Amino acid sequence: MSPSRERLERQIQFILEIDRAKQIIRRSLLSDASRLENDAEHSWHFAMMAILLSEYARDTGLDLFKVVKMALVHDLVEIDAGDTYIYDTAGNQDKLDRERKAADRIFALLPPDQGRELRGVWEEFEARESPEARFAAAIDRLQPLLMNYATRGVQWQRHGVTGDRVMAINSQIADGAPTLWEYASELIQAAMRQGFLAPPEADSSPPAPSVDTGKASGAEDDEGDSAR
Repeated sequence: MSPSRERLERQIQFILEIDRAKQIIRRSLLSDASRLENDAEHSWHFAMMAILLSEYARDTGLDLFKVVKMALVHDLVEIDAGDTYIYDTAGNQDKLDRERKAADRIFALLPPDQGRELRGVWEEFEARESPEARFAAAIDRLQPLLMNYATRGVQWQRHGVTGDRVMAINSQIADGAPTLWEYASELIQAAMRQGFLAPPEADSSPPAPSVDTGKASGAEDDEGDSAR
């Protein structure tokens, strides 16, 4: 097999492999509450939101194409690692280890140069240090928040999520897009007023970074990961 044909075969193998992302079910409902969304749908929605809302990024001069790459790549590791619900304290303890092992296998399917590139995009997103990663992380949090609000908090209620947890988990939106965090925090307050989201328990201690809470009627995943 010629080197060029071998390269193409590896690219096609990767393309077919990532089709499995359509089978990874999240805990977010679609906005019409008809069913749970999958990872591929979340990533597409994330990418579109990043394009449309890039003017609200904290940092100017973003490499928007890199943000879109982050959106499309960030949850591919869940093909092997599964989707870890963002409020699942136990599940998040070994999340990074599981996802790194998945990244080792999945990105290695590609020709080495493309595998290194996409693995680097994934690592940059996970680190949340670059302007692009901070903005991408903000959108990754905002997307499931919008779905939860649109579906009247069905999944929040199902998983016993309280407003303080949602505030704590989503506050990182401010790191990448302060204006979007202002909007999101208003949405969370409105959700509590309307009964979509339970208010903080009077005797509860400050929420942990990740605890169990959710979105859809019978599945599992995140509020922006996947987050991830």
